[in-house]
Formats: sequence, structure tokens, C-alpha cells
Amino acid sequence: MKISCIAVDDEPLALELVCKFIGQTSFLELLGRFDNAIEALQFINSTEVDLIFLDIQMPDLSGMELARIIDGKQGRKKPKIVFTTAYNQFAIEGYKVDALDYLLKPFSYEEFLKATTKAYEFYEKQTLEQAVSLGITTSDFIFLKVEYQLVKVMLSDILYVEAYKDYVKVHLKSKPNPLLSLTSMKNMEELLPANDFLRVHRSYIVNVNHIDAISKNMLQVGDAHLAVSEHYKEGFLKFIEKWMK
Repeated sequence: MKISCIAVDDEPLALELVCKFIGQTSFLELLGRFDNAIEALQFINSTEVDLIFLDIQMPDLSGMELARIIDGKQGRKKPKIVFTTAYNQFAIEGYKVDALDYLLKPFSYEEFLKATTKAYEFYEKQTLEQAVSLGITTSDFIFLKVEYQLVKVMLSDILYVEAYKDYVKVHLKSKPNPLLSLTSMKNMEELLPANDFLRVHRSYIVNVNHIDAISKNMLQVGDAHLAVSEHYKEGFLKFIEKWMK
């Protein structure tokens, strides 16, 4: 997922720094850079923008005045705002116009990334909510966070899920390489429907529809042979009884 953004600052060095930080951030896409708020407003009125890095003290039209104009707009998606300023007295006013964050100059890339991560998480949640509202039942698919995007995965395509450090590997029938997602096996177990997915080991969740062979302590899914641990054996044996009827 890419977040489209613009940078607005009347100080050339400050504007250059923000644009440099945007270029270093893989999930941000810079659409424009402006040294005054009036030109920025004209651009926003004609182009859809997700995020604005906005200085507050500027001539003619201040960043706070621009933010109030944006906040008062009706009938179209409003971009989120991250204020960039050398003056901390504007923080309360910034939150009144629903600013996403407030960066106090001079700020580091670490601080910049923390603010932009808030924007990423906001749009990630919004994307997921929109996908669910399309009318496709969530029993058909899940969304997995893979790097900096949400990837739609059909449940029927999942062979098995494997624990991998702080991640999980989701092995798919349609792809030679697994998807690597930053989540836990516990979260995956809660996310996947129990009728089709079975936890057989602390490291494995299998799609029962893709099991090719079963033995006492092992099962085969495609070319993979997966162990069944003692902790999950009771549930596994119940599944075998049901499977063999």
C-alpha cells in the first residue's frame, strides 16, 4: 500500500529535509512540494492526496488556516495532516483540526517514521474496513500484512501456516514461495475458521482440505510432512475419527 503525500514549507532547507525523508520511506509517494499554502490548496482541490506534511507559520495563508479549510470541506476524502513546526504552542490547535501528528523542528528520521507509521496504520485499517464492506464474505478470504501492504489471501489457497520467529509463513497452493507476515500463530488460529483449519503443532496450522495422507504422528500436505505434537494430539485424533467416517 502506497500513501500519496505532499510537503508544504516556506523554508527551503526544511522542505528539502521532509522530501528527503519521504524518499527514504518505502510506503510514501511524493506527489508535490510547495513553498506556500495557497499553491498547495490549489493542488489538493484538483488531486487526491492522502497525507500532508505541513508547516504552520507561512506568509499569506498559514498552515493552520489551510488545515481549517481542509477540515471544513464536505463531500470528498480529507487528507490527514502531520504538522511540522518549530513552535510547540500550536499543538492543541493542531489536534482541533484532527491532525494525525505534530513534529517539532528539528526532528530526526526516527521521529518522522513514527509519525508516518501512524498514517500507514490509519489507512491500513481503512482499507480493510472498505474491503469487508464490499459484500464479499470474510469466510472466503483474509487480509495479511506483508511488508507495507495488506495482501488478500483466499482461504482455499492456504495449504498450511508455519511459525517463523516473530512472523508466520503462509504456504499457498498457487505460489512456490510462502508469504511472510508479521503476526503470531495465536492470531492466525483465531483468524482462520476452525471448520477448515487445524492446529497440529505449536509451529503448524493446516488446511484440512489439503491433507493428502495421515499417519499416527504425521500428516502430509503436498510435499510437506508435518509433525503432530502431543499437546495437539487429542484434537488431531478427533479430526481423524471424523475424517475416516
